[in-house]
Amino acid sequence: MNRDDRPLGDFTTTRRLIPVSLLALVIGTASAFVSWALLKLIGLFTHLFFFHDFGTTVQSPAGHHLGGWVVLVPVAGALLIGLLARYGSERIRGHGIPEALESILIKGSHVEPRVALLKPLSSAISIGSGGPFGAEGPIIMTGGALGSLVAQAFHLTAAERKTLLVAGAAGGMAATFGAPVAAMLLAVELLLFEWKPRSFIPVALSAAAALATRDLISGETPGAPLFPVPVHPHASVGCLAACVAVGLAAGAASTAMTASVYLFEDLFTERLKRLHWMWWPALGGLVIGLGGLVCPQAMGVGYDVIGQLLTGQMLLGAVLLLVSVKWLIWSFSLGSGTSGGVLAPLLMVGAALGNLEAHLLPDMGAGFWPLISMGAILGGTMRSPLTGMVFAVEITHDWGALLPLAVAVVVAHGFTVLVLRRSILTEKVSRRGYHVTREYEIDPLEVLFVRDVMQPPPTGAGEPAGLAFSDETLRTIAYRMASTGVTTLAVVGREAPGTLLGEVTLEDLLTARKRHLEEETRRERRLPVHLLFTPWLRR
Repeated sequence: MNRDDRPLGDFTTTRRLIPVSLLALVIGTASAFVSWALLKLIGLFTHLFFFHDFGTTVQSPAGHHLGGWVVLVPVAGALLIGLLARYGSERIRGHGIPEALESILIKGSHVEPRVALLKPLSSAISIGSGGPFGAEGPIIMTGGALGSLVAQAFHLTAAERKTLLVAGAAGGMAATFGAPVAAMLLAVELLLFEWKPRSFIPVALSAAAALATRDLISGETPGAPLFPVPVHPHASVGCLAACVAVGLAAGAASTAMTASVYLFEDLFTERLKRLHWMWWPALGGLVIGLGGLVCPQAMGVGYDVIGQLLTGQMLLGAVLLLVSVKWLIWSFSLGSGTSGGVLAPLLMVGAALGNLEAHLLPDMGAGFWPLISMGAILGGTMRSPLTGMVFAVEITHDWGALLPLAVAVVVAHGFTVLVLRRSILTEKVSRRGYHVTREYEIDPLEVLFVRDVMQPPPTGAGEPAGLAFSDETLRTIAYRMASTGVTTLAVVGREAPGTLLGEVTLEDLLTARKRHLEEETRRERRLPVHLLFTPWLRR
């Protein structure tokens, strides 16, 4: 049965969901191995660069014994990345998530095989040589590349390829952080650009399969949180009011962090035009090395440092130094065009900011305010509020903090929505000449029918070249006009298809759009205020 001829229902999903879901399960399982391999690769390069051995455990570079020579380590790593980008693929530069967005929106969800190989390699070199980045962006990009490559091997539509690309990305994130629900939400809020069963179900299955596989191959305790924290008490009214203040501070910090990254990117693109971009990451590496001399804990992924911040194990002076150095070297090096993710740095800066705020806010136990601020920074900077609040809970298992997190995250999200036109991720896509809208809504053409806008049949004119039923949605008619090139359709009833009821034209569809625009923009008072108080005053 043709899709347009099926009875109307809540969803348009077909049985194609079943084979796509089976492929997503395979991709999710494979993504867990890819995530595991990338973390091992990061550990290998960390040991090679800083400790001159062949270990594969993810270790902080802060324990090195290189002295002042440590300044040259990030420079060497950045030079390798520049070479890989110039002679391999320029698409390995950047966070990873914007590149996934571009593949979905512009390239029909196609990812080149060499990008799938070079992105994790360049990111492992970047982080392993001291880069203050997270592994999640590269893992999302690599998992997405895996999903795209699998999809390209089968006879699939562009929409199905997108679903499998995002399934790989969600699987990579779920396997890295043990946060499958947050991975599903990130897919919906950031990558899928739709909220449909045809895409959400395969993505959710992929994330679940990735987590199950991670538990089997990692050797870690299944279900253990990435960052264990003490159990915190129930939030009081005063605590929730303080969460509003934390959200506002996180929104301001998110705005400043986003601005700082692109300030430095503009500095490189406008002031260093004569120097080939291949050399720019080396300058970023130099700043990383100098920052590492001042604060070694600012280099690398910093999961151990995030854990210390969440349990309140750092002194005030150390926290101030950490957040200042981490912010500077991260924004400068990311602006230089190197390879690395943004999630772990956001977690660290957010937790550090919460440590500072804890000296002024009600005592809710060790690590409470770092946890709330961490989620708020994540939700505000990435403009993914549901992901921010659920991710913070999943990586700590502090489910009692969900309501305070919700308050702080939505306030931070609202702040950045009003102040910033684009997020730190979509700004990168915009600078490549594309615009991304992050708002989802029901298409107004989906809730209006042909009978609502059709015109009487014209007299003395020839019969239109196409047909429409009076109970079809205008969205269906728009698709039919686009596929056939016919912009005027005769309208008939299903009970009496031989009886002409009227006609619908492209102009009628525009009329429906105009009606929706008026509903969005026209303000009116339907109940005058004086009518509310007059009966009370007469008593």
